[in-house]
Amino acid sequence: MSTMICVGIESTAEKLGVGVVTDDGEILANVKAQYVPPPGSGILPREAAEHHSRELPELLERALKNAGVEPEDIDLVAYSQGPGLGPCLRVGATAARTLALALEVPLAPVNHCVAHVEIGKLAARQDGLDFDDPVTLYVSGGNTQVLALKAGRYRVFGETLDLPVGNMLDTFSRKVGLPHPGGPEIERLAEKGEPVELPYTVRGTDVSFSGLLTAALRRYKQGDRLEDVCAGLQETAFAMLVEITERAAAQLGRDEILLTGGVAANRRLSEMIHEMAESRGAEAYTVPQELAGDNGAMIAWTGILVHEHGLSIPPDEIPEKAIVKQRYRVDEASVPWAAHPSRSADSQR
Repeated sequence: MSTMICVGIESTAEKLGVGVVTDDGEILANVKAQYVPPPGSGILPREAAEHHSRELPELLERALKNAGVEPEDIDLVAYSQGPGLGPCLRVGATAARTLALALEVPLAPVNHCVAHVEIGKLAARQDGLDFDDPVTLYVSGGNTQVLALKAGRYRVFGETLDLPVGNMLDTFSRKVGLPHPGGPEIERLAEKGEPVELPYTVRGTDVSFSGLLTAALRRYKQGDRLEDVCAGLQETAFAMLVEITERAAAQLGRDEILLTGGVAANRRLSEMIHEMAESRGAEAYTVPQELAGDNGAMIAWTGILVHEHGLSIPPDEIPEKAIVKQRYRVDEASVPWAAHPSRSADSQR
């Protein structure tokens, strides 16, 4: 049986990515370009979309060159269908539609959140861990959720009630004059500080970050060292996330814990998740840094799973069916491969 090659396009927010992945899970290429907003500003969706439009042709060409494949070698195209920023999603979807139609190959629409989980599970298995049914802490600029498989779908067992943790960190960073993205800068400063005390808000298996953000900004304006406020902000926010993840794992009786999403690149958060898992006798896995943030490889790999389970769009149906969904909840996405975990593992031939 010949190897299937999929090109995946990720364009949900400020990060643009193109990945090339085979159906045995080999990542042949994973290239990225990032829109950086003006100083003091958050992400401007229209400007981000214009950035993606400019960068995508060269990024696609570079991905294929890095992968060592020609356009005619591509068997499948995948794109991030949502959730995300409308203008950015439409750039990726339009490019994916055009490519799939030109090559006369199927098109696989992918839920962005599901892709973060699936690339984490793939990486864990490639590292020798049997991670088919984990409790997942998915943390990024746009999402903060505790996910687990139940009744054939990824269900949300805890989430933020207001700001996603990545957005909260970026907002704090912007308000105190740090560059975008804020998470890495806050992590760097936090290593030099002593944590200040900040409000801790957990409600059942949900968290709230708006009060924490306000209090952290107040402490900084009142004269606390930025390093100390960053340390307090990290420790408090991450302790909240670890608590709700542990609670979900206990309720579900799971002993596999996966950390994925852009904020998973934070070493302190990973350390805290692993300490919690060890105390429970569970196994924890943090997605590798190159796969933590939004990327095309996660879209390509999940696109292969979508296609193998009959959910891709044939070429003649692409014009009317290849749409985007800005508010595409993870529990709305059909994941038949995850409903039978062994089939997902077996797909790595």
